[in-house]
Amino acid sequence: MTGAAFTPNEMMVVAAARELAGRRVCFVGVGLPNIAVNLAKRTVAPDLELVYEAGVFGARPARLPLSIGDPTIVTGATAAVSMFELFAFYLQGGLIDVGFLGAAQIDRFGNINTTVIGPYDNPTVRLPGSGGACEIAINAREVFVIMRQSARSFVEEIDFRTSPGNLGGAGAAATRRRQGWLGRGPTVVITDLGVYRFDTDGEMRLELLHPGATLEQVRASIGWEVRVADGVMATPAPTPEELRLLREELDPGGVYLR
Repeated sequence: MTGAAFTPNEMMVVAAARELAGRRVCFVGVGLPNIAVNLAKRTVAPDLELVYEAGVFGARPARLPLSIGDPTIVTGATAAVSMFELFAFYLQGGLIDVGFLGAAQIDRFGNINTTVIGPYDNPTVRLPGSGGACEIAINAREVFVIMRQSARSFVEEIDFRTSPGNLGGAGAAATRRRQGWLGRGPTVVITDLGVYRFDTDGEMRLELLHPGATLEQVRASIGWEVRVADGVMATPAPTPEELRLLREELDPGGVYLR
């Protein structure tokens, strides 16, 4: 194994995996959520059932899937069904504990943009769009978000609301109930600088600061005056075993962690 020193990306993925301790069923988003949940299954959540948008429930991939449609997710799975059945009977049926998503932009209330940067009709960048993210954000019992932190991604106002979080803040829970949405919305956001949770009014609050990161870095990379928990704690560093799994088993080529 390589040296024990770790990168901010490795710390982010390890912190994200640890959040899944005690969870049972996780709908896996594309990108960084993929490596985080597969690390969790090898460490803090061995009984975690992985659900992939392509139509697989209870995935047991022998290697890290390259995408949500990688054939390895089918081998040994509990069920392989149509996408309609997966969304209608599992997700909309209230059977998903955690929806784990990535994002291009996020605001203080956990609303997510994965559609466009800039005006919708004439964007600077056109992103992949929702896929199943909007339905996951609405129907999973809670939502975790993992993303690298910068002033371009943590913004005062997102350019397009692809997936609803806590909407405008206070009153979001009542709005969700009126809409018939099953989930409570985002509960944690994990970045390469720290871990955020949400206050009762729906706004993000820094809870954990990763080793080597500073509050000055956090404040400089967020487009609003971020809330910081009293006595913000340091995130425990990755263990040698967590680093070995990341570097030797899950991502030896550095596809996710480069």
